[in-house]
Amino acid sequence: MTEHRNGNAKPSDGKASGAASPYAINLDNFTKRLKTLYSHWKEHSSDLWGSSDALAIPTPPASDDLRYLKSSALNIWLLGYEFPETIMVFMKKQIHFLCSQKKVSLLEVVRKSAKEAVGVEVVMHVKAKNDNGTGLMDAVFRAVRANSTSHDTPVVGHIAREAPEGKLLETWTEKLKNADFQLCDITNGFSDLFAVKDSTELTNVKKAAFLTSSVMKHFVVPKLEKVIDEEKKISHSSLMDDTEKAILEPARVKVKLKAENVDICYPPIFQSGGEFDLRPSASSNDENLYYDSTSVIICAIGSRYNSYCSNVARTFLIDANALQSKAYEVLLKAHEAAIGALKPGNKVGAAYQAALAVVEKDAPDLVSNLTKSAGTGIGLEFRESGLNLNAKNDRVLKAGMVFNVSLGFQNLQTDTNNPKTQKFSVLLADSVIVGEKGPEVVTSISSKAVKDVAYSFNEDDEEEEEEKPKVKPEANGGEAVSSKATLRSDNQEMSKEELRRQHQAELARQKNEETARRLAGGGSGAGDNRGAVKSTGDLVAYKNVNDLPPPKELMIQVDQKNEAILLPIYGIMVPFHVATVKSVSSQQDTNRTCYIRIIFNVPGTPFNPHDSNSVKFQGSIYLKEVSFRSKDPRHISEVVQLIKTLRRQVASRESERAERATLVTQEKLQVAGTRFKPIRLSDLWIRPPFGGRGRKLTGTLEAHTNGFRYSTSRPDERVDIMFGNIKHAFFQPAEKEMITLLHFHLLNHIMVGNRKTKDVQFFVEVMDVVQTLGGGKRSAYDPDEIEEEQRERDRRNKINMDFQNFVNRVNDLWGQQQFKGLDLEFDQPLRELGFHGVPHKASAFIVPTSSCLVELVETPFLVITLSEIEIVNLERVGMGQKNFDMTIVFKDFKRDVLRIDSIPSSSLDGIKEWLDATDLKYYESRLNLNWRPILKTITDDPEKFIEDGGWEFLNLEVSDSDSENSQESDQGYEPSDVQSDTGSEDEDDDSESLVESEDDEGEDSEEDSEEEQGKTWEELEREASNADREKGDESDSEEERKRRKMKAFGKARGARVPPEKRSSGGGGRSTGGSLPKRHKMR
Repeated sequence: MTEHRNGNAKPSDGKASGAASPYAINLDNFTKRLKTLYSHWKEHSSDLWGSSDALAIPTPPASDDLRYLKSSALNIWLLGYEFPETIMVFMKKQIHFLCSQKKVSLLEVVRKSAKEAVGVEVVMHVKAKNDNGTGLMDAVFRAVRANSTSHDTPVVGHIAREAPEGKLLETWTEKLKNADFQLCDITNGFSDLFAVKDSTELTNVKKAAFLTSSVMKHFVVPKLEKVIDEEKKISHSSLMDDTEKAILEPARVKVKLKAENVDICYPPIFQSGGEFDLRPSASSNDENLYYDSTSVIICAIGSRYNSYCSNVARTFLIDANALQSKAYEVLLKAHEAAIGALKPGNKVGAAYQAALAVVEKDAPDLVSNLTKSAGTGIGLEFRESGLNLNAKNDRVLKAGMVFNVSLGFQNLQTDTNNPKTQKFSVLLADSVIVGEKGPEVVTSISSKAVKDVAYSFNEDDEEEEEEKPKVKPEANGGEAVSSKATLRSDNQEMSKEELRRQHQAELARQKNEETARRLAGGGSGAGDNRGAVKSTGDLVAYKNVNDLPPPKELMIQVDQKNEAILLPIYGIMVPFHVATVKSVSSQQDTNRTCYIRIIFNVPGTPFNPHDSNSVKFQGSIYLKEVSFRSKDPRHISEVVQLIKTLRRQVASRESERAERATLVTQEKLQVAGTRFKPIRLSDLWIRPPFGGRGRKLTGTLEAHTNGFRYSTSRPDERVDIMFGNIKHAFFQPAEKEMITLLHFHLLNHIMVGNRKTKDVQFFVEVMDVVQTLGGGKRSAYDPDEIEEEQRERDRRNKINMDFQNFVNRVNDLWGQQQFKGLDLEFDQPLRELGFHGVPHKASAFIVPTSSCLVELVETPFLVITLSEIEIVNLERVGMGQKNFDMTIVFKDFKRDVLRIDSIPSSSLDGIKEWLDATDLKYYESRLNLNWRPILKTITDDPEKFIEDGGWEFLNLEVSDSDSENSQESDQGYEPSDVQSDTGSEDEDDDSESLVESEDDEGEDSEEDSEEEQGKTWEELEREASNADREKGDESDSEEERKRRKMKAFGKARGARVPPEKRSSGGGGRSTGGSLPKRHKMR
């Protein structure tokens, strides 16, 4: 069996029966088609089969080349697969198979069916591995002579045009020629046999045609439009490679066909720039796509489904002149006439004659340029012999025949000054089924109408140009974004911008009214995001005095069972719950005397401002710290370590308990029964990972009746995700990244291990991280290097395909009636719209999807729902800045704004275009704003906000004009050397493992703050920042550096800033110029 490109290793009808093997012959098809073969042989024995006594069909070895052979077609048509290096001999009473043992075991199932269908006996000849098969061939020849009805020499039919390949076939051909047989060519017999397709074959042709036309419509046309619109340089061969990938991955064009059943008919053909070849054997060269005025682009693509072919070709005209337009219109009319002549009972040649008549009538001067054929038959072979649509073919058309109707004008000349547009050709091709009532064009979804293939980019024709469609109206969805800059004149652009502004103003008014209604009853501003602190009064170590352990000595003891510390105070062991301990430290002096210092949490301190004990026990006296002296340094060290470990464990447990208490109760997962196997994806990693110190394991993700379940081999590592709790689902295949991933953004938090999260991700690394140990640099032409790169590409493609198949099956499941209300579908990031930025602490590649803005590779993840966004403010825009910031304001004003920093200025136009296309209002400002007081002002007095024009205070033009008359307009802004509250709040919110990090950092910082007398980090950072500003950036102007120097000098002479007024981080932003940003000290 083989899976090479000449024949897919799948049954031709997509079904399997009769065996548990992955390769199972469909016995129903075999029976039906064997009857057809024998009846056709009997009926047309003399005229098509040469009065043969036997039909000998050897199949060559497997090959990766694209080729079409009658022998391979017979294998797939009769058995559903191609059997390489197999010799089949059909006789009146017997069928002989000469092949290997493995193939014989697969063919055994046809014995009974062949006997019942046509009364023939199946004889197997098993060829040993090292046997040349001559003895077996002699046995077959003896059987031919014994079954021959000819009195003299047996007549053996063979396919004369197929040259033998491999030792087995060469031996067979040589012995057949030397045997006492009369040989005749039976190619015409098979051509006529395969010409009329049954219902299963027609279904395969229709699926292949749907894929081909979908790729043309949803991939090729938008790709060309984008390339032309953005004036990119791309070669024909690159377009060929990209299109081939789109065919081999049907999900990319939203075609629900299994990728393993799909292949190309030939490498996609792209031609432009005056060099055209309309033959099917043409290829795409390495020249760049040429799309200047009066240029012509020809695209032809063909795909196969279960080995059945389909084809479509289209010609695109760029600012066509009169001759080009006329040639295309005549060709279109002639093409339709050829298709219309494909009716049962007509001669095959009638199609070409109908096309020729149209050309002779409408453009007689183009007759000499018309192709000599209107196409060929198509099916298991791309060009079926005997079904050529030329004027001389007098075969009769029958219902069930399929044709590739391909017609064109070649080597036409036009009067232009550009040598690349002087010579042009036009081509159209469609796959057509001859039906009982008339022809059916199965590639019709790819339009060939003039209005959809003729593009006009000239801006001189004013009104006529405005009314003419500039881009194909069928390009939908995201492609609409890419057809704006080049295709409209400046006047049109202005009018569009004006209309957009008016629309956005209306949206702003509606939003302002909605905001006023929502906040009419008062309500808090930005909210307090600090979590509730567990009261120390609720922590009880011992319920009764008698529960205290008996003291061994008056020494510090740690009771791990009751989570308590017992301290000797005035001769009595006094217990303290470990959660009351803030920090513990020890030190040793020169006399080997050790000191241990324990600091407790006290209500009202800056680290514990919301402890309810300050209200509950107002008259109580609290112990702030205690110190003990000891002569035993080992005991002191052991106590410190025990207290720290116990504190960490208790804090972690309490944090997890608090998080679980806030979880929304989920429904139970309904596990799929044994009858219906769940959709499964294996060997996945999960993020966030499960806790524990053991080795991490991969797991399996399964889609059950109402949710997903991820589990590893460990029984405690399991996560259930209900379909009803999924807000967004994303599938991101690996292209430039190291991982292929599925990501679920949830409505309500769930626990993954001991972490509370709204984002769960499953991924596979598509590339192994390998470090070359040899110091030398490897050549790009190193065979090992090339082979390794090929393996990596194959691995990446396989993983992407496995994920794609899983996503397709889950999408089908979500499409069922019971899940319609959830509106779930896997979304895929649009990489071409992506941009780099810093949403958290590190730079990342942020990508829009149809409903979100996401960053799914680096942690913490970023998922922003577009429908939850109120406005977007682009900050630090202009004045020669190399980058800018994007601030996203949400409709919920109690939610902190999200800021994406350091976006390259080269991405500004693309981001504006995307925001405009998704109906999101955006503003621009030259400075960063302090958004917390702005949002608090809005929520406190929404009516004043509406009266003042709503968001129009962000309008750069309005702000500039107002600032000349008023100095109050700067109140909402923060200069670059002051950290915004939003930034510090982002740090506070970054609390996925807050308990552990705060414990460790809290202990260290407490000890440092108590003992160190030097400068603090803030002071050191402020000095460095002042020095940077004083020094200035090389790219800044002299005036800017002087302004900074004066500002730094003024600050140095000013009063010392109180600690509570200081910036909590170093992430300030420049209000002008290109000041380097300061990194936050951690």
